[in-house]
Amino acid sequence: MCKAENKARLQTVDAFEFKPNRVREDVIVRDALRVRFLLWNECTLSFLALAIHVFLLGCLAFCFARMQSSGHRLRDVEQHQPLLSGGEEEVAASRVWFIQDSCGMVCAFMTWFLVMYAEFVVNFVMLLPSKSFWYSLINGVAFNFLAVLALTSHLRTMLTDPGAVPKGNATKEYMESLQLKPGEVIYKCPKCCSIKPERAHHCSICKRCIRKMDHHCPWVNNCVGENNQRFFVLFTMYIASISLHALCLSGFHFFTCVKVQWNECSDFSPPVAVMLLIFLCLEALLFLTFTAVMFGTQIHSICNDETEIERLKNEKPTWERRVRWEGMKAVFGGPPSLLWFNPFAGLRLRVLMVRARKNGAEFSV
Repeated sequence: MCKAENKARLQTVDAFEFKPNRVREDVIVRDALRVRFLLWNECTLSFLALAIHVFLLGCLAFCFARMQSSGHRLRDVEQHQPLLSGGEEEVAASRVWFIQDSCGMVCAFMTWFLVMYAEFVVNFVMLLPSKSFWYSLINGVAFNFLAVLALTSHLRTMLTDPGAVPKGNATKEYMESLQLKPGEVIYKCPKCCSIKPERAHHCSICKRCIRKMDHHCPWVNNCVGENNQRFFVLFTMYIASISLHALCLSGFHFFTCVKVQWNECSDFSPPVAVMLLIFLCLEALLFLTFTAVMFGTQIHSICNDETEIERLKNEKPTWERRVRWEGMKAVFGGPPSLLWFNPFAGLRLRVLMVRARKNGAEFSV
């Protein structure tokens, strides 16, 4: 009888001792799976962010690899040959255009720095610590994809010739070659000694006359003109998009972290995380307001076929206006398609590489 009672007591004790051990093992297994999940989530998004940054740095390295010192100025093809043939026009159009203006270069650097700051906060403060893999992956891919498009549009706007009129073409030989009709009037720019086409205006920063000049934007360190207005519109649109996306992610992150402990929401300490998010919200709100207004004014100017300078000067149109869709087609090229939203469209890397190998990249000053 005693042996049976002792055996039953031992079985009861073993059962009570086994159950906590089993619960503890389940907790350890769940924690291990959660750690693996978070590591996989972090590795995936980190690799995505790294690939995007390497791509952007590669673009910058390609554009500025052969940049000469500010004191050394390469020859200007247009200065010596005012009348360009078809092949020479292609060479002039394919050369890299860069304005060496200290204020513009600082503003362009600040633009890239602020976008990179937004990427850091979104990726490493909000998305990587998230417990939802698909939430982090979808938002990470969307935000970084829009950031790449925005920075590419910025590069294309900054490094594209906005439509500069050839320098020094107001010569007697050139005037005779125009075969002007009696009473026909042409205008000469006294600052750059060039014949000004219709709707061209002189930019004191670029030191050139620019065809269909809208304005000079220090944030892209270039004029917005006939050849790069499309990229400027895309730049403002994508910056407004990532700013709105960042505001939505920040609001959701604040709302989520208020319910739980801040230590579980971010790998950073609560004060640091809050300060980073506040600065991101202020930056996103400022950029969203500015770029949304600029995007609206640019679309309005394109649809009315009227530049900002022409509107401010209240110039009466002497040209045939292309309004609404005709103006959009003229700026973006061709009928409406997804290529309108592609800042890589028309990028002739092969021509630029061949040009860079032969004579180096040409920088306009």
